[in-house]
Amino acid sequence: MIGLACALYLLKAGASVRVLEQAQPGSGSSHGNCGTITPSHAGPLTMPGMVGTALGSLLRRDAPLYVNPRPDAARARWLLGFARNCTWARYRQAGEARGAILARSRTLLGDLIASDGMACEFEEVGELYVYRQARTLRNDQPHVDLLRRLGMDVRELDADEAMALEPGLRDGVVGALLHPGDARLRPDRYVAELARRVRELGGAIETGARVDSFVFDGARVSHVRTTRGVFQGDRVVMALGAWSPLIGKLLDIRLPMQPGKGYSLTWERPPEHAPRHSLVLREAAVCVTPWVSGFRLGSTMEFSGFDEGLNPLRIDALRRGAATYLREPEGRGEVVPWWGWRPMSVDEVPIIGPSARWSNLVYATAHGMLGISMSAATGELVASLLAGPAPTLDPVPYSPTRFGL
Repeated sequence: MIGLACALYLLKAGASVRVLEQAQPGSGSSHGNCGTITPSHAGPLTMPGMVGTALGSLLRRDAPLYVNPRPDAARARWLLGFARNCTWARYRQAGEARGAILARSRTLLGDLIASDGMACEFEEVGELYVYRQARTLRNDQPHVDLLRRLGMDVRELDADEAMALEPGLRDGVVGALLHPGDARLRPDRYVAELARRVRELGGAIETGARVDSFVFDGARVSHVRTTRGVFQGDRVVMALGAWSPLIGKLLDIRLPMQPGKGYSLTWERPPEHAPRHSLVLREAAVCVTPWVSGFRLGSTMEFSGFDEGLNPLRIDALRRGAATYLREPEGRGEVVPWWGWRPMSVDEVPIIGPSARWSNLVYATAHGMLGISMSAATGELVASLLAGPAPTLDPVPYSPTRFGL
């Protein structure tokens, strides 16, 4: 969705665009994620204590945050860099950067979906964080403080208020945080609509075009060789999600990223008494998204490199987590399990901007779990950097120069 959003905004800025897609649009994490648009997720994973949580998960394959103990030099380097970012100063710095792009994107998305007639079940209904342990709620105070410092609305609810707002919750809830500014959509339909608009505006989408190598002319990327042929362009935008570090090696670039594997379960119909809001079940780290057309449980974070396939233990953990919190924890009809890789940067801030190594390369990657939420602002920023006018969003916090890229 990041690549298609960049393509759409570049087309609207007057550029000619060709998208190279290794499979079909929306076949990666853009398909099976929870579809939430969440300025409330401004707080990064990089906070004091997270390293201890990760280490404690080494022997629990069903833990919400799981780090595979198998030796992997690239993952070890990334984890070391991640640990260095787990300070309160860097938490606040990353939170401000994430908050700015999330807020800008939230403003743009509603207008984009309306003006371009995108049928993707977009709903501005807010999101509810639900707690069953007072300790977890207290520990999330830095999250509340950060959002309020950024000017975002977050409302603290007691148990009775939470149950009144969402009667489908089971007894045992101790409180909740309501984020009224959040929204949701159906991600597969959003990606399909982005692709439709790119084509309608004259953009080309080459499917089945996996990047194999590059041809260089001095400090320029002159051609891209793919399984569909060789392509060239004045500018090259790298919006490859979790595959970015793999392709980066072909460009002699070491991107400080790792794939963070996520899982979801999707039913073809919502439960009879589906929640009104999207939910984050905090202790279980399970996200719940009800749509008119379906129902999804998702989340978890697994660092296992580029390991493929479903882990049934983690799928079962989604079900168990939802059953602890919800009276009707599953939807109706056929259920489809899914997994995908999220592009996780070492500091939890996306990498957007021109490369210092290649004169015509621009990055638009490392959006972590927030690809949908940041998509419109990323597209706008990339288009502004390449075609003008001056960016509305300050590009400095996302610049690849912070990593010498």
